[in-house]
Amino acid sequence: MSTARVGVVTFPGSLDDGDAARAARVAGADVVRLWHADTDLSGCDAVILPGGFSYGDYLRCGAIARFSPMMAQVVEAARDGLPVLGICNGFQILCESHLLPGALIRNDHLHFICRDQRIQIENNTTAWTKDFPVAHEIVIPVKNGEGGYVADDRTLDMLEAQGRVIARYVGGNPNGSYRDIAGITNESGTVVGLMPHPEHAIDTLTGPTADGLPFFTSVMSFLNSAGHRTDAHAGVTA
Repeated sequence: MSTARVGVVTFPGSLDDGDAARAARVAGADVVRLWHADTDLSGCDAVILPGGFSYGDYLRCGAIARFSPMMAQVVEAARDGLPVLGICNGFQILCESHLLPGALIRNDHLHFICRDQRIQIENNTTAWTKDFPVAHEIVIPVKNGEGGYVADDRTLDMLEAQGRVIARYVGGNPNGSYRDIAGITNESGTVVGLMPHPEHAIDTLTGPTADGLPFFTSVMSFLNSAGHRTDAHAGVTA
């Protein structure tokens, strides 16, 4: 079986696409750089939407990126099972694209925040968290100005009941996210949105910890498991 291909999308204003590509490469992926205006997923088995300020965060964070040609491909493939990880701005894009419920709004303290953050992994059954022990606590950076996750009570209760909260903030909520939610998943566990930045914590030389690396090794394990290769969803034949 060939090495899994993980695509990293670059939008105008992306900041962390290089870091995301490095993290996927360290995890063993064949990394494919995808441009926002392209209309071909280039045979990718999984896709990462990186952090940054796509299209300058005009209108709302992620609101314009949602209509990019590449996102049309990502949305269609994600609905057919393609694993997708949205980090920070990528999480905002996933919500704007309706691949995940809820929204990300201005931090409750109205300031940009950048710090190392403790989070607890709540769900280790998704394509992006399977290499974590359940209830495992990690430290990875968080950096956002509009990172407050919000949804109505019905949606929040649904996410809780279905085990779709994948991570929560511990040791202090950095942005006012409802119920301390740091990340969520879709029903199938293939699409994950995460506000903190695991790509900045894949080794202790460049990050505070190496705690973020399992997000990327998880998807490699998922893709390499029998029956979980998604080449057909990416438009190529296995």
